[in-house]
Amino acid sequence: MKVPLLDLTLQYAELRAEIEPAVAALMASQQFILGPKVAEFECAMAGYCGTRYAVGVSSGTDALLIALMAEGIGPGDEVITSPYSFFATAGSIARLGARPVFVDIDPVTFNIAPALVEERIGLRTRALLPVHLYGQLADMEPLAEIARRRGLALVEDAAQAIGAEHGGRRAGAFGDYGCFSFFPSKNLGGFGDGGLVTTNDEARWKRVVRLRNHGMEPKYYHAEIGGNFRLDALQALVLGIKLRRLEDWHAARQRNADRYAALFEASGLLRRGLVRLPKRVTDRHVWNQYVVRVARRDELSAALKAAEIGHEIYYPVPLHLQQCFRNLGYREGDLPESERAARETLALPIFPELTEAQQAAVVDAIAAFYR
Repeated sequence: MKVPLLDLTLQYAELRAEIEPAVAALMASQQFILGPKVAEFECAMAGYCGTRYAVGVSSGTDALLIALMAEGIGPGDEVITSPYSFFATAGSIARLGARPVFVDIDPVTFNIAPALVEERIGLRTRALLPVHLYGQLADMEPLAEIARRRGLALVEDAAQAIGAEHGGRRAGAFGDYGCFSFFPSKNLGGFGDGGLVTTNDEARWKRVVRLRNHGMEPKYYHAEIGGNFRLDALQALVLGIKLRRLEDWHAARQRNADRYAALFEASGLLRRGLVRLPKRVTDRHVWNQYVVRVARRDELSAALKAAEIGHEIYYPVPLHLQQCFRNLGYREGDLPESERAARETLALPIFPELTEAQQAAVVDAIAAFYR
């Protein structure tokens, strides 16, 4: 049985009858830039995330970038973050001329280890940028305490964790800013790029709104330089329709995660130590990815590819070892947990429409490799 890593056509088939007439109406209006659909979506997202404000922007990368811009971060500044993440996390810091300072991860959650953060704070540190990886929150309470005590901005990279919860709060509601991505493969994905910034601070909200439109306020008057970071009305329309189904999709991902646990237990792979399953530590994991640790990862990946079993390696090279960051002076062995995760992890299909038979085929193919 062929199993895709993700099949968005199934989601679209469910939504097509609602989305297509709404898109046709938007095209008839010719109101594509910002406007009422974006404002409506922003209001819905603030309510969903439990924040006072939400600002639609052009991508998850631009959400990170504009949050850092709003804090005035630039050349000579340092921002502490995770080396085990998508490139945009550190790339946004470097793009502003600031220096990413990498702190190793917790091997259980794959998120930044708060106990290691304080020792990396220096005179130039301006912000902490933790990542909620794979759908699970970073340990935000100690990070928030460090940020308050040391006078640092706290920016959540919540691109993979919309709806994740701990202690009654959701991703994007812990820090000064929450940054989300609506890349099509996310739990809430658009028809292209899109992003969002959440905040509870009115002054920060106003500045992000201004910066996303070239720093303009009022029209044609620019007190500062921003950028074109606007969310399209088309994306807001589609995302607003999908948002109403997001809780059902989260529940389906949780069901699939539970099913994997049962299937792997029955396979004997766990007892043999060949596969280690992800662990839920926060109250609610939304399973943007289902990432296992496996023995002989690259050989297994080749076997799954030959069997047409969808999978992905997130991320084969940690950020501190990327060629573009050689000038930062990190060497192999400096951040051992991130490097080990890069060698051992494999993401398996977890999308809501995944069937029991498809999941069984995934586990059977992995078991066949280790026989």
